[in-house]
Amino acid sequence: MTIKNPALTVVDMLYDFIDGSLACLNAGNAVNEAVKFIDSMTPAQEEAGEEDILDTFPILFVCDHHPSDHSSFKENGGIWPPHCVQGTHGGAVHEKLQPYMKEELTFLKGCDRAVEQYSGFEARNSAGQSLGDILELLDTTDVYVCGIATEFCVRSTCEDLKKAGFKVHLISKALGYVDEEGHRKALKEMAENGIIIE
Repeated sequence: MTIKNPALTVVDMLYDFIDGSLACLNAGNAVNEAVKFIDSMTPAQEEAGEEDILDTFPILFVCDHHPSDHSSFKENGGIWPPHCVQGTHGGAVHEKLQPYMKEELTFLKGCDRAVEQYSGFEARNSAGQSLGDILELLDTTDVYVCGIATEFCVRSTCEDLKKAGFKVHLISKALGYVDEEGHRKALKEMAENGIIIE
């Protein structure tokens, strides 16, 4: 089947996961690889303005966006240190990726203090639309995914995209992860589930 209207989903490439309270392995390199991939998919970048690039190759951003008292934080009985708190530097997308962001293609998750959300499928944009809603509007068949962390939010997002009927391509060089062994195990299990590891 031919690829129609491919799109990229960037999961949680936020400072707290890169060099902050939950810094992950390979995260800085993953950002550089994501930019390289975007450049490879938008060869006319030199002539085109950023708006044109995003029209030809949509880039969707999924972002943790927690209130300061989120239930996933250790001090509130969760398992994680505070991270990606709304309005903080740690909750911002890496500066190398910010030029590719558009408000309607930015999806926030973990905004309700009582709810833990790993999958980008649970995130919503400012108009209340989900990742799936927008990908359907774009008439996309194939979704490329990069981000942090392989074992958690990246995996959950990929599996939900697959369940929704999209062909999922995971860009293995553009991933940050909590643990090398967990990363490799997650990649193996995702491949067995029909997710294409590139």
